[in-house]
Amino acid sequence: MAATNSPTVHVTDASFSSEIEQAGGLVLVDFWASWCGPCLIVAPVLEQLAGEYAGRAKVAKVDVDANPHTAMRFNVRSIPSILFFKGGKHVDTVVGNVPKATLEGKIKQHLV
Repeated sequence: MAATNSPTVHVTDASFSSEIEQAGGLVLVDFWASWCGPCLIVAPVLEQLAGEYAGRAKVAKVDVDANPHTAMRFNVRSIPSILFFKGGKHVDTVVGNVPKATLEGKIKQHLV
């Protein structure tokens, strides 16, 4: 579990709609699991991005084991999967442990 001062938000099946789909602006949603090695590698990168883009983009995390409904709803079959939402709509997806520059490029692309 992330520290309470973490810039990321933990989202559940129950809170997904209010936290993500009703959010204005850009939201990155990290679908992950505690047993997933690549998920644990990409997590600190997402924490950094959440801090660097605070106020411009939100970073949320969905534990696929605890929240299978949301993972199934968005057809998440491989983790980590980072889904990009803009104005509440799913606009992009990045799958796997990718470099920070890849995620940053997507953030910049969707912030315009």
